[in-house]
Amino acid sequence: MASHITRRTILKGSAALGILSALPGVALAEGMEDLIAAAKKEGKLNTIALPPDWANYGKMMKAFTEKYGIPINNASPNASSAQELQAVKSTRGQDRAVDVVDVGPSFALIGQTQKLFTPYKVSTWDTIPDDMKDKDGYWYGDYFGVVSFGVNTKVVKNVPQTWADLLKPEYKNMIALNGNPLSAGAAFGGVFAAALGNGGSLDDIKPGVEFFAKLAKSGNFIPVGVTPATLESGQTPIAINWDYLNLGYRDKFEGKAPIEVVVPADGVFGNFYAQAISAFAANPEAAKLWEEFVYSDEGQLIYLEGYAHPARFNDLAKRGKIPADLEAKMPPSKFYTHVKFPTQAQQKAAQKVLQENWQSMVGQ
Repeated sequence: MASHITRRTILKGSAALGILSALPGVALAEGMEDLIAAAKKEGKLNTIALPPDWANYGKMMKAFTEKYGIPINNASPNASSAQELQAVKSTRGQDRAVDVVDVGPSFALIGQTQKLFTPYKVSTWDTIPDDMKDKDGYWYGDYFGVVSFGVNTKVVKNVPQTWADLLKPEYKNMIALNGNPLSAGAAFGGVFAAALGNGGSLDDIKPGVEFFAKLAKSGNFIPVGVTPATLESGQTPIAINWDYLNLGYRDKFEGKAPIEVVVPADGVFGNFYAQAISAFAANPEAAKLWEEFVYSDEGQLIYLEGYAHPARFNDLAKRGKIPADLEAKMPPSKFYTHVKFPTQAQQKAAQKVLQENWQSMVGQ
């Protein structure tokens, strides 16, 4: 069943920090001193698909290296979730083998099914909401966002407010997704949001595919993957993307390209990304330390600075850990009144529908 949330209620159920007792086969969050020493002995961390301007990952990686003196090799910063899983397989046994991934939840499920991850529970495990983590610790949500329109108003004079607006002839050759929904979590979310805005539901993504088929037929949808450069230049002046990315671009391009961010009221869809440690990690201790950092108060607030809503937001707020000036920079809470998250079963079903229909109906 879908969850209807506000920013303050999505992350309820938080508990006090503490080291957990391990389930069978699940590693304990180790004493930090021993973990730091083991990670430093390995001497590096191999990440993948962490664009510096995505969810503030540039600062996250820099802060980790400065704190622990462990350099990060970040391969293929713009790789998709599907490519991350493939890289886990293809680099197995090599010195550059992927240590950790950050993938859309549907791909987290695929990775778990394919036995690509090893379970690990961070010391802040109890404060990660149950519906954002695998109960056995194979993957865990780190931040979430909602689908939005990032609009370059230098090119687009009338800013669309709804999914229905995107069908207007004035938006010809203007609308793009962040990747292909068959392989990219952001694009997958865009199609799901369109479904909600066009008579579909979390149990029925097909209307979203049909909507993009209409956009493609009209010439409004263009098969160009959104990047910061394409939004700034006006090549993709209407970018269907996560809110934290579009809001970040708004700030980044201030004085160069005016970006307005809209969450379409007729179809609000949210989803999270998930961290997981590779079962074939070249640096497993550094991987654990990375997860401890990401899920610490410091790491979670770095996400928030990049407009991504950290998984542990409720716990941070309850303990008064969110600086007032930082919270003031967040989008209005009305954007998140009707956010819907899909269940694992709904995501699997939606993936199947996309696999069967996207290429033939939309042709991207």
